[in-house]
Amino acid sequence: QLALVESGGGLAQAGASLSLACAASGGTSTPYIMAWFRQAPGKEREIVASIGGTRHETYYADSVKGRFTISRDKDNTLYLQMNSLKPEDTGTYHCARGTNFPLDLNHVTDFGQGTQVTVSS
Repeated sequence: QLALVESGGGLAQAGASLSLACAASGGTSTPYIMAWFRQAPGKEREIVASIGGTRHETYYADSVKGRFTISRDKDNTLYLQMNSLKPEDTGTYHCARGTNFPLDLNHVTDFGQGTQVTVSS
């Protein structure tokens, strides 16, 4: 049984940086397509960034382009470096894996429980 477990996040002021990590355990070593999604209170879950399984190509939502960086290592641990944070980046960040690039909600096979990111102005 695959488990995706996020870590990192927390409280930050606008303009600061935070980093997230997502460890995958219990699954195969198959390099699945992975992504970070976020969900703000009262809003739908949205894609933040996605990364391919073999060539590690990347995709970013327009709202985070130039500020966030997604990466992964050979153990399929997923990372998200978030710089120049804004209050609108506040939300619960979920790690995900799936079958389509860039990953979208319709092709997610597994979600992590999520980690909270709160950015104050």
